[in-house]
Amino acid sequence: MFKYLCSIGIITFCVLSHAISPKQAATPIATPKPASTAGYEAEARLISIYKLISDGQARAALPLAERLTKDFPTFQLGHLVYGDLLNLKKQAIKTLGDLPSDMHRPAQLAALADLREESSQRLKALQDPPPYGYIPSQLLQLSARNQHVIAVDASKSRLYVLKNDVDGIKIIQNYYVSIGKAGTGKQAQGDFKTPLGVYYLTTPINPKLLAPLYGGGALPINYPNPLDQRLGKSGSGIWLHGTMPERYSRQVKSTDGCIVMANPDMYQLMKTVAVKTTPVIIANKLQWVKPEQLASERQQFEASLAAWRTAKNTAQSERLRSFYLSDFTDYKHTLDTWWPTVIQEMAQAKNRPIKWGEVTTLIWRPEAGGKNPAVMVVTYDEIQPGTKRPVTKRQYWLQLNNQWKVFFEGIIASS
Repeated sequence: MFKYLCSIGIITFCVLSHAISPKQAATPIATPKPASTAGYEAEARLISIYKLISDGQARAALPLAERLTKDFPTFQLGHLVYGDLLNLKKQAIKTLGDLPSDMHRPAQLAALADLREESSQRLKALQDPPPYGYIPSQLLQLSARNQHVIAVDASKSRLYVLKNDVDGIKIIQNYYVSIGKAGTGKQAQGDFKTPLGVYYLTTPINPKLLAPLYGGGALPINYPNPLDQRLGKSGSGIWLHGTMPERYSRQVKSTDGCIVMANPDMYQLMKTVAVKTTPVIIANKLQWVKPEQLASERQQFEASLAAWRTAKNTAQSERLRSFYLSDFTDYKHTLDTWWPTVIQEMAQAKNRPIKWGEVTTLIWRPEAGGKNPAVMVVTYDEIQPGTKRPVTKRQYWLQLNNQWKVFFEGIIASS
């Protein structure tokens, strides 16, 4: 008899018996059913093996682990667990990837530490999923155009895909991801950090143009966005992308700032989401709330947005200008050089109502200890009188002294 004690983060699983024999009493791992297993089959199968080990059924786990290594030959965690199960026939195993004493070399120990951290993150995310029916607190309002939302929780190394339909907003997929070598909070080019904020997918990269490092696909995001630029952040080329062919996944913190997924997961993501209309939220720790908890905050901001619309529709130039910060910018103009365009738009309307639709409102709040004020990111269609085709615009509103002011406005697309 022996105990195989494997402590991985907050999970401890025990296997009792020798030579992989009958099940003994054990504390099972909580493994809630995911919203969908599409795209992360390897992880789902690994967790099933962990649970069998937890329940003392190492004999049943062994052939599953062997098949996992054959089906996913580059999944290092699968090989590690399979090796441990084989080793159980000969000796007690004290920890995941238990090395003989003559192999305790720095390189092996460092690699094992990375794999143990990856295993911990995978298990932690599956043991503590977001409550059913809850959504990220940034989602004040989505339009029908936003069919999906991507939300990344760096604390769990997890990317969630949410679907927006008539029944509400629900998680449909979630994946393990790797982030920057230096963590989160990107400030400058080359700091090896992943940015935090509210972003959108931009133009995808043709897979034929990608180096092997990026795997089978890449979805860039609009970092640095207008808020990042206002805060003096620099850098570029932040993508969601896959892994090199010889690796199934990467360590928890191993990128230059991008968010990296296993290639099967990346393929699934690219088949699911639409570019340019899919928001991407990246947070140190996502706050999940009931949709109704956001109603008050949404209504307060909508009052400011409605007042701005009224001022524009009634050509109240001075009133409208009061909604803009003095250091406002569009893509290339200051407030003074941009304002004649607004005057021209109001003149063309000639007191006929401008129509708005497809409004999306996302909020980025300062994280714990942060000093920056909250920011609203508003995307909407604007239809000028006498025209049928909308122009899609995006605004960034800053909260100062309990008032919302626009510091950026620009055209995203026109049809």
